[in-house]
Amino acid sequence: MISIDEVATRSERILAELDRAIVGKREALALVLTGFLADGHVLLEDYPGLAKTLIARSFAQVADMEFSRIQFTPDLMPSDVTGSSIYNQSAADFEFRPGPVFTNLLLADEINRAPPKTQAALLEAMQERQVTIEGATNVLAPPFLVIATQNPIEYEGTYPLPEAQLDRFLLRIGVGYPSREDEWQILERRIDRAADDMVLSPVVDRAGLLEMQRAVEQVHVSEAIGLYIVDVVTATRSSGRTQVGASPRGSLALLKLARCRAALTGRDYVIPEDVKAVAVPALAHRLMLRPELWVQRISSDDVVRQVLETVPTPAAEDLEVLDSAEKLK
Repeated sequence: MISIDEVATRSERILAELDRAIVGKREALALVLTGFLADGHVLLEDYPGLAKTLIARSFAQVADMEFSRIQFTPDLMPSDVTGSSIYNQSAADFEFRPGPVFTNLLLADEINRAPPKTQAALLEAMQERQVTIEGATNVLAPPFLVIATQNPIEYEGTYPLPEAQLDRFLLRIGVGYPSREDEWQILERRIDRAADDMVLSPVVDRAGLLEMQRAVEQVHVSEAIGLYIVDVVTATRSSGRTQVGASPRGSLALLKLARCRAALTGRDYVIPEDVKAVAVPALAHRLMLRPELWVQRISSDDVVRQVLETVPTPAAEDLEVLDSAEKLK
């Protein structure tokens, strides 16, 4: 098994290569990579033209993964995602034709444009890493990762993702508009290369990415940090602003992402800042707010930020005492 230092080194090389194609979005790219190291799926929710599709393609190139893209539309059928059995006249039997879900990195573009029946076709694949068709179970080869995109402002002809499916995404990320300097750099690079597309070089292969995922399990989480994660998630349930808070799946997501963020920085232990850095993208999309908050323009991101401000952060001496006690066990 590779070391945490090697995970950090490879991660920095991946992000450096991605920076060639996506300018000024290192934080968003690091969050996506954190989600992939945690073997989770990512929901990119932002306005059109902010490189959501480019991010998915670039990660596939840099990690040398097989890539498939599905453009979700109102007439998309579940079999268009999973595949179907087709009668083979020469063999006088039905044979299974796999759909685009049989890949390593799947881009579900504008996922909220497909009806719920088609959206649900992804649920089993995302959660169980398998597809069941006509009673036969087909296992998806690892790694299997989904990047889904959706536009947060355009609702005509869309079908909002149900809470059960939102909960399958490990984290939700917004890319945001570039700064003035970054946007000029985008234009300048386009002028210099005299082409729209940019081909990135592979930094790791699929086996290397799986090694990185396994190595993250070495990252230590003290009892104090674990209880802090539980307190943060519990606070989302007791908040007066929420109808439904994050479930234990949210606690597990926060744990996995905090460990991966620690690994990205070369640490083999989690600190409270790791938890805080990933809390909003890990938990906000799992909350159901009270209806009156929409009028007040309060978002689920605001609720998680308020929770982080109110839940006491473990003191450094508490972390040291608990770590010492655990080492003596």
